[in-house]
Amino acid sequence: MSGPSSVVAVLDARFAEQGLSCRGLVQFGVAAEAPMLGDGTPAAAVVLIGVAGATMWPHFERWRMAQADHGGADPLDRWSKMVIDQVANEVGAEARYPSEAPYQPFQRWAMRAEGLKPSPLGILIHPRCGLWHSYRGALLFRTWDEAQEEQAVTALHPCETCVEKPCLTACPAGAISLDGFDVAACRAHLATPQGQGGCMVSGCLARNACPIGVGYRYPDSQLRFHMQALMLPG
Repeated sequence: MSGPSSVVAVLDARFAEQGLSCRGLVQFGVAAEAPMLGDGTPAAAVVLIGVAGATMWPHFERWRMAQADHGGADPLDRWSKMVIDQVANEVGAEARYPSEAPYQPFQRWAMRAEGLKPSPLGILIHPRCGLWHSYRGALLFRTWDEAQEEQAVTALHPCETCVEKPCLTACPAGAISLDGFDVAACRAHLATPQGQGGCMVSGCLARNACPIGVGYRYPDSQLRFHMQALMLPG
């Protein structure tokens, strides 16, 4: 985020301690488009909190290994809420999460805040980080300093200039196409010996095939964690 206000400066400093960062600002000029605060009034702005590359992973892993239950059934969501809730309380904001109802339009906010578009895998692709980024939560603010305005963002969409599109041919289950991501076909493949010895070990082959942002690729331990989560029913 450019030209940070004092609030955003505080957020960036605090979240950097855990490998997270502010990923963008969305302001709501019309109440009808704004998310609701706990008391039913519309929020004035939302700041997206996320990660680019593997910066978050060692912090999360240290926390998880220190827990008697290794973080429970949803350790990454639990850790994210612990970290983001604490900062939200410090700055007087309300936290929202992609996995928590009422579900918020995180992808729409991200496309507006960072100018990103979806890849064939369904993941928003970043011109620098490629597919190696995520949004862990968002902070809703009741008021926002008008001097800190939302910046119009137009980002390069790497998929439009990618000629070979290796993500479309790398998936052994044929689950990736320009029509979308076939989650059922992906999960069925992951349950096979080929899937267990391939994608489940080193991450989604289609995601790994993307040439954008290879320097931000998650470590194998993080990829295995996310692949295990994909195998869960739901």
